[in-house]
Amino acid sequence: MRIRVAGPAAGNPGPARAISNRPAYLQAHGTPRDAAGLSEHNLLGFAPTATLNRWLLRDVHGNELDIAPRLHASSGETLRQLVLAGEDIVCLSDFMTREDRRRGDLVQLVASETLDARQPINAVYYRNTQLASRIACFLDFVAERLAPRGGEAAWE
Repeated sequence: MRIRVAGPAAGNPGPARAISNRPAYLQAHGTPRDAAGLSEHNLLGFAPTATLNRWLLRDVHGNELDIAPRLHASSGETLRQLVLAGEDIVCLSDFMTREDRRRGDLVQLVASETLDARQPINAVYYRNTQLASRIACFLDFVAERLAPRGGEAAWE
């Protein structure tokens, strides 16, 4: 089974995204002041899913920002490790970068232009005729843990 964050889908109970990079990278290359300033940097993105390369930032027309990544990966964790190693700028889900940002290893960029949107979280698994009880139990556990409580999602 794989857990996939796919989206974007406004209002869905999934994690919001954050644009991040290491403070040392930003000192060496400059900090983008707005979404348009990101075009002056090399960006990391997802392959082959183009919709994940639509960053939840307002462009000059108020639309989500489509980017052309310099480097693609199919794994958010791979992109996270690349940016932690000092590579370029990436847009990842908040839950993937929360601890890195808390420690100061990564910083969020252009927060004022970040759209408040959520992404669906999907469990992808091979299904025969009947769902295995261990998978059903795990999915119930995850759904309960990720359900919003008191206006705030469990991962926030």
